[in-house]
Amino acid sequence: MEAVFKYIIGLGAAVMMPIIFTILGVCIGIKFGNALKSGLKVGVGFVGLSIVTALLTSSLGPALDSVVGIYDLQLHVFDMGWPAAAAVAYNTAVGAFIIPVCLGVNILMLLTKTTRTVNIDLWNYWHFAFIGAVVYFASDSIAWGFFAAVICYIITLVLADITAKKFQGFYDGMEGISIPQPFCAGFAPFAWAINWVLDKIPGFDKLEIDAEGMKKKFGVLGEPLFLGVIVGIVIGCLTCRTGAEIMDKIPYILGLGIKMGAVMELIPRITVLFIEGLKPISDSTRSLIARKFKGAEGLTIGMSPALVIGHPTTLVVSLLLIPVTLLLAVALPGNQFLPLASLAGMFYVFPLVLPYTKGNVLKSFIVGLVMMVLSLYMVTTLASWFTLAAQDVYVNTGDAAVAIPEGFAGGSLDFAGSPLAWVIFQCCQNLKYVGVALLTLFTMGLVVWNRVSIIRDQRKIAENK
Repeated sequence: MEAVFKYIIGLGAAVMMPIIFTILGVCIGIKFGNALKSGLKVGVGFVGLSIVTALLTSSLGPALDSVVGIYDLQLHVFDMGWPAAAAVAYNTAVGAFIIPVCLGVNILMLLTKTTRTVNIDLWNYWHFAFIGAVVYFASDSIAWGFFAAVICYIITLVLADITAKKFQGFYDGMEGISIPQPFCAGFAPFAWAINWVLDKIPGFDKLEIDAEGMKKKFGVLGEPLFLGVIVGIVIGCLTCRTGAEIMDKIPYILGLGIKMGAVMELIPRITVLFIEGLKPISDSTRSLIARKFKGAEGLTIGMSPALVIGHPTTLVVSLLLIPVTLLLAVALPGNQFLPLASLAGMFYVFPLVLPYTKGNVLKSFIVGLVMMVLSLYMVTTLASWFTLAAQDVYVNTGDAAVAIPEGFAGGSLDFAGSPLAWVIFQCCQNLKYVGVALLTLFTMGLVVWNRVSIIRDQRKIAENK
């Protein structure tokens, strides 16, 4: 089983997702040609997104390395990025079985009416495998590893249900879709709480600064494309020690600015491919469920947050947070993590934040700022256990993606910086059986509350028919 799933995951999202969605499309009644076209668009979208995020990290990486050298920054947690986190997740005993286990849990919850979400975002199951793998290596118990993964999965499905209406109401064309990805879902409660506090500040609730408003107020300078160019140029200038060096490196600085602008411009165009590919699958799945299963009204299809990361507010706020996060990494006492390879993961902080801030750039930035401060510390505290898992995978597989430079620990903002993963790990590792009991009680309470909510909503739908 481990070998089979390792081979499947090794195909990568660009190959695996078209196959999955083509098969799924045919099974739910879509013609083979149309199902194949939808699957291929999703695959092309993943290829395009990989190219653009690689452009971001390959362009910023050397520049930020120069900044680290110039200012002699002493940060000892090496940023390995999400590919390393996924490799660690899937190359363990927990990761090998995570897909069938999570699918089984999802089916059970659907049958017991404890979730509305049909999670077909199989690629992002690595997030659940990751927390399970880290807990497994920290506790040396496969049972505790699976417990952590399943708890994370259940909580994520409930959060997907809770956020579904706001998500669908905020983003155009997302009817019947939810986001059961734990990295995104973990930020939603903070978005709600911080937004609630900000609205209590006199006058703050009247500051309507969305991406379109910025364009009107600042003209072309308020667009993500031009903001990307400006931030790229500023970072390029920081790689120079003197004004004379800036003059010598003008071609490099301008080139970095253009590349950052290209990332901001291309991501929204690529996400259109995801929408075009996934929408027919989503619509047909909901239609089939409504026909075949009594009381299935209100079910949502769990999709990748890649669908909506091209929103202008997400692009603007993510771009502004990149240099701010780097400054925070240096300035925060006790932090040992400098995000480099993980910077592309910044876009995935906001898909479930924007529905609560209503796309307000200032509010979204404040939420992101708070979360980045917490995430830097969370990655730092998980670094030793991440390193232990990565070293074991490297010894067994020889995968260079998980190799950690000598003298460093390993970390990744992508999910290692997730509040949901951090809380589950701390409960399992530090509180032991007390933590497991607390997690179990909390999850059971959440599930029961969700079931009551689902049954109440289905009764309302039935009464209105």
